[in-house]
Amino acid sequence: MSTERSEQVIDTCCTTVHTLGRQNAKKEKSLRYMQKDGKFPVMFQQAPGDWTTYWIDIFTSLVEIRWRMMFLIFSLNNIVSWLLFGLCYWLIAHVNGDSDNADDDLCVSNVRDFTGAFLFSMETGATIGYGYRHVTENSIVAIIVVTIQTVFSCLLDTVVIGVVVAKMASARKRAQTVGFSRCAVVNLRDRVLCLSWRLGDFRGNHILEGVVRVQLIRYVKQPVGSLVITYQDLDIEEREIVLATPTTIIHKLEPGSPLYNMGPDNLRDNRFELVVSFTYTGDSTGILHQTRASYTSADIRWGQRFQDVLKMGKKHYKADFSLFHVTTWVPVPFLSASKKSDQPSPTVLITGREAQT
Repeated sequence: MSTERSEQVIDTCCTTVHTLGRQNAKKEKSLRYMQKDGKFPVMFQQAPGDWTTYWIDIFTSLVEIRWRMMFLIFSLNNIVSWLLFGLCYWLIAHVNGDSDNADDDLCVSNVRDFTGAFLFSMETGATIGYGYRHVTENSIVAIIVVTIQTVFSCLLDTVVIGVVVAKMASARKRAQTVGFSRCAVVNLRDRVLCLSWRLGDFRGNHILEGVVRVQLIRYVKQPVGSLVITYQDLDIEEREIVLATPTTIIHKLEPGSPLYNMGPDNLRDNRFELVVSFTYTGDSTGILHQTRASYTSADIRWGQRFQDVLKMGKKHYKADFSLFHVTTWVPVPFLSASKKSDQPSPTVLITGREAQT
């Protein structure tokens, strides 16, 4: 088997998705359009603006970075600002000759060297105010520098508080408590083949309303070797749902469905991906959230259904989330929906006595 690697490109407007596969391999391992956790394996190349786009919207950039990076950036900002303003106070003291002046002639009280200037800068920036070091009326320049540092420190604290609050109320954290089932199933519902998957809220504060959407992603291979992605919306029975208990999202395999001719035999040969999303508003914060997942042909189980998770108690409905992902086999014809519809339906004869009853 050759170890050379070939690169396949999936064009998505301004973005590019790359997959790497071995040449002459028996079976190429494809890259998912969207991972199971809702993240897209997209790498930007030569994007317009490059790094300037992150600096233009610096607040969003700070909200999206990791906590440890944010703490590192803000710590460095504080330390660098204390050092710069401390250097300014030391230059003012050096020009005024405070190292040899009497205490009454100092620009900043008890500041004669860089160490004292740095400590005074840190006390001013952090609004500590021990009282041992303070600016005097002997230098108008020192008063102006203290005013600038005070305003800068207030602005920096405002940004820090805003970013921390935004990260704590991030929609991504709430989205992790709402999830889809690990697989999708195909079974009969009212004698119609249906593709279904589960959606549930794992927290106690229920979501009162949300909208479900599903798209079929197909990969069209071009003569040059690249792959172009096509999108198609699928119809589902109920788009707006109340997620008080785990619910099942259903797509009927009827004429007009792009999966109408799909059967268990050619299921694995079809290269497609179902991208499902649930958009809702949190009842506690009022922030818009979105939970995403995807199913490939390998994630679809033909002839199975989900185990019942909802039971009725004396005072409450009981949802057993240990069975949320569990499926069981059911009798289902191993035919596509189109072939099943071509088969003649069985004729049921009813006698006169049975008709009367």
